[in-house]
Amino acid sequence: MARILAVGITTIDVINELDGYPAEDEEVRAVAHRRARGGNAANLLAVLAQLGHECYLAGTLPWREVPGAAEMLDELHRQQIDIRHCRRVSGDVVPTSYICLNRQNGSRTIVHYRDVFPEFDCADFERIDLEGFDWVHFEGRNVDETASMMDWVASIRPSLPRSLEVEKARAGIDCLFEHANAIFFSASSARAQGYSSALDFLRALAPAPTGRTLVCSWGEEGASAIGPDGQELSCPAEAMEEVVDTIGAGDVFIAGVIDGLVTGAPLHKALAQGCGLAGAKCAQRGLDGLVLAVRGQRR
Repeated sequence: MARILAVGITTIDVINELDGYPAEDEEVRAVAHRRARGGNAANLLAVLAQLGHECYLAGTLPWREVPGAAEMLDELHRQQIDIRHCRRVSGDVVPTSYICLNRQNGSRTIVHYRDVFPEFDCADFERIDLEGFDWVHFEGRNVDETASMMDWVASIRPSLPRSLEVEKARAGIDCLFEHANAIFFSASSARAQGYSSALDFLRALAPAPTGRTLVCSWGEEGASAIGPDGQELSCPAEAMEEVVDTIGAGDVFIAGVIDGLVTGAPLHKALAQGCGLAGAKCAQRGLDGLVLAVRGQRR
C-alpha cells in the first residue's frame, strides 16, 4: 500500500442521460438523472483507494453548511479519501459540472461552473508535510501555482515521484513537464496540437530518452506510452459489448497506471491495467465496485 496525495478540484456532477445529443435550441427529455461527486483528482483517488492505497486530497472544499457541500463531503468520506490537507472555503454554491450523457455512444458534454470558488495555491500546498508520501499527482490546471508546487516538491523531496495530468492544452503548461516523473496526456490535448495518434504525439515530445514516463490515452484506440529509457509501448482498449458511461474513464485510466508504477510493475503491465480499468468504467455507471468487478471478471 502506498500513501498517495493528489492536488486538484472536487465537484458535484449533475448528470442528465439522453437518448441522443440534442441540437441547438431543441427541447428534449432526460431518460435518467443523477448526482455524483466529481473532479479529476477525487475520481482518481477513489479508484486508488479501491486498489488498496491510502489516499489524500489537496484542494479547496466548501464548508458543510454551503448548499450541496454535505453530499460532496460525505461521498469523499465514504470513498476513503482523506481531506485533512484541503483548504475550506465559504460561498453560495459548490463547483458544479452539468453533464449531458448520450446513451447512444456513452459520450459526455460538460458545462462547468465554479462562480468565485478559488483554486488551491502554493501557499496552501507548502503547509503539507510531504514526509511519508510515496507519490504526488497534480492536475494540470492553474499553471503558475502548480509550477510553484512542483518546484517545492523538487526542492524539499526530490526523490518523491510526481505525476501530472494534461487534460487540456493550456497556455504555458509545458513549463510543468520538467518536474514530473510521469505525464498523462489526453487525446484532446494531443489533437489540439494537430496530432492524430498517441505515439506520434509522444514521439514529438520525446525524440530522445527523457528519464520520465509519457503516457497518452486515446479512447477506443487504447493508449500508448514512452518509458524513461525511450521504449515505446501501446495497449488496445478493453473490448466491451456496450458503452454505458464514459464519465471519469480518463481518471480511472490514470489511477490504474499510477498503481502499477508506484508498486513497481513494468510499464506495459501498468498501461494494460489502466486500459482494463477504463474499459470496465465505460461499461458501468459511477465508480463503486469498479476494482472488484474487474478482478471478478479475471478469475
